[in-house]
Amino acid sequence: QVLSLPIVVIVHGNQDNNAKATVLWDNAFSEIDRVPFVVAERVPWEKMCDTLNLKFMAEVQTTNGLLKEHYFFLAQKIFNDHSASFEDFQSRHVSWAQFNKEILPGRGFTFWQWFDGVLDLTKRCLKSYWSDRLIMGFISKQYVCKLLSAEPDGTFLLRFSDSEIGGVTIAYVIRGKDGSSQVENIQPFSAKDLSIRSLGDRIRDLGQLRNLYPNIPKDQAFGSHYNKEQTGKD
Repeated sequence: QVLSLPIVVIVHGNQDNNAKATVLWDNAFSEIDRVPFVVAERVPWEKMCDTLNLKFMAEVQTTNGLLKEHYFFLAQKIFNDHSASFEDFQSRHVSWAQFNKEILPGRGFTFWQWFDGVLDLTKRCLKSYWSDRLIMGFISKQYVCKLLSAEPDGTFLLRFSDSEIGGVTIAYVIRGKDGSSQVENIQPFSAKDLSIRSLGDRIRDLGQLRNLYPNIPKDQAFGSHYNKEQTGKD
């Protein structure tokens, strides 16, 4: 008996995302000696973390995988729970519906649609930035505010957009003369935006950005990603 890897036949490009989710779930969680087409409806979150990490590294072609804090953010997102600890999530199970059927609260897309958008953006436009650990990526807007609010004026970091599929945004802190702080988020950049002008050059253009969190001067962090021809003209 010979078994093939799972395949999904689609008739339109808009089915591609769902097909990829089906293949990923089947590849990762089916048993070799199963009844044909039978796959678990729920799997341990720990196994899902391993699957997402392997998928991310393979798609982006990087040796820098996801970190503990990334898994924590992803768990908060897929379970819609911001009160549980990292350890609490490790004992949970995630369902196929949570992964690829249920719309995320306040959004118009599923967890997988969002994650797949991050994969596509990163492999097309952000591979070198991710591999250089310049993108924090998987972090909530609320936690960004907590990190940046106590930092010097112009400190910034990069995170994947929560509100859009396939977007990366820059969060930075503005500090007033009275010592007060305000964290701003720049409109997310899509793959189309970054194909017109690279992320490095966009960061270079923005004078309000000074130090990559926690305290790396932006030219030191992103200098190797600047357009050399334009740098020579300045």
